[in-house]
Amino acid sequence: MKATEAYQAMKLTQSDSTPSLGNLFWIFLKIGSTAWGGFMPMIAVIQSYLRKKNLLQEQDVLDAIFLASVLPGPMAFNVVVGVGYRLRGISGALVCGIAALLPTFVLVLGLSIAYFQLGEIPVVDKLFMGFTPAMVAIIISAAWSMANQTIKGVTEIVISVIACAILLGIGGFYSTLGIILASGLTGWLLFRHQISTTSKSYRTEPQSSNKLLSISTLPAVGLLAVKPSLILKLFSTFAAMSVTLFGSGYVFIPIIQDLVVNGQGWLSEQEFIDGLAISQITPGPILISSAFIGYKVAGLLGAMSATAGMFGPPALLMLVGTYFLDSLKHSVAIQAALKGVRPAVVGMLMAAAVVVSKTAILHWASALIFIVAIIALIRFRLDVVLIIPVAGIVGLLLF
Repeated sequence: MKATEAYQAMKLTQSDSTPSLGNLFWIFLKIGSTAWGGFMPMIAVIQSYLRKKNLLQEQDVLDAIFLASVLPGPMAFNVVVGVGYRLRGISGALVCGIAALLPTFVLVLGLSIAYFQLGEIPVVDKLFMGFTPAMVAIIISAAWSMANQTIKGVTEIVISVIACAILLGIGGFYSTLGIILASGLTGWLLFRHQISTTSKSYRTEPQSSNKLLSISTLPAVGLLAVKPSLILKLFSTFAAMSVTLFGSGYVFIPIIQDLVVNGQGWLSEQEFIDGLAISQITPGPILISSAFIGYKVAGLLGAMSATAGMFGPPALLMLVGTYFLDSLKHSVAIQAALKGVRPAVVGMLMAAAVVVSKTAILHWASALIFIVAIIALIRFRLDVVLIIPVAGIVGLLLF
């Protein structure tokens, strides 16, 4: 079957329960408000919401993670864009991306204003003492749900355990990329003969009539300012970085530091460190520190321009990649490779849970928060939006 014919055939299996853009904005606004801890914790929050709302299959989220792992830019945000595209096409990707980034952008902007006016960062240590064990519970809950959908035998268990062990033992971007590539190759070698050439993909095209070419209709970010050349320079600088950097936000830090501190002289060393601290005490991706840098250089429009440069170009690449991944889903080789990647992602989630747990305070309150959160998530399937704030309040009271 030709790719175009498969692309049209997949429309026939679309769900009738297409979420509205307003509902998507509200869902991802909540996700962006509660996703502390970086890439995998944010993925866990996304997975929790989508499972509860029955909006997307587990395999679709895993495929978005796979694609975000091999493309440049902020991986967590790229997953949001890929998920939004699957749900409502280009408009869904735009709405989900803006909604997920808006809470942390507003918080970072507010803290940046306070920092440069008052010279200090608000104390939030006790809140984060409560957040950390709750985030561990969220990650484990997501891994458990994904495992139920993707791990069907001993082979998948082995792939998952090996991925977890490598990430814990070695860590870093190259380990992550190696896990994705190796598990994909393993899947191709082991599962390609188990997949029928007539089998159809489990997922449809994005639930929208938007075409890939409508990317060009996305509204441009307004850059009118007192110093438009500086605004454009901020955008182009961060855009150039974002499409040449691979891995988690922590991999980006030394490169960004060298450019904005030593290269451009936009920040001092201490200001850069404080900007990272601000980005870490807010939900969402750590690379929202671009808003802190942009605000220091050119105020509000500078913050908007730097953020658009950091997150925009990789998001466009993610849309293109998602579109062509869909068109190749009828391929036995691709399906087999993804069948190997999915259990590896489960292992990576478990490794993330271990890493995050090491930052938790050794205190009986941490254990209490974790146990209550894991029961609330797995047994009662409560929203993450309730778990995180309550955990923070408990942290303030008990630590």
